[in-house]
Amino acid sequence: MGTTATSYLEQLDTGRRFDLPETTTGTLRLDLRDDGYTEHWYLTVADQHIKVTRSADDADLVVRASRAIFDELVSGDLPPGTALLRNELTLRGDMRLLLVLRRVLPGPKGARHPRELGRAALARRSAPGGPAASGGRDDRP
Repeated sequence: MGTTATSYLEQLDTGRRFDLPETTTGTLRLDLRDDGYTEHWYLTVADQHIKVTRSADDADLVVRASRAIFDELVSGDLPPGTALLRNELTLRGDMRLLLVLRRVLPGPKGARHPRELGRAALARRSAPGGPAASGGRDDRP
């Protein structure tokens, strides 16, 4: 089985997150429901850092779903937007913070950052025998 939501959230509080805008601040509470019990995780976002605690305090954005759905989100098997459209994920509060949650959660399995793809393309072009060596032509079909 992949990463569980609990194990992912426990390791999330690890230094500066350069993928978050510097001006983003707010609080999120994730409510993981499982067999009549709700587990609360409280995320405080400020200065490109995320502080994770266990609290049921009110937050700017409250996200609710079953534990199984959160497990799929953190394993990259289910995008947050899809879960939201299927009504498997419910939100209450400042919807702008949903973008923070999307950045915090891992992407789909096998996904690569666009910069990595660009660097790989540049490396292929500048390699001996690559398209740059043949006058910039790319003879691929």
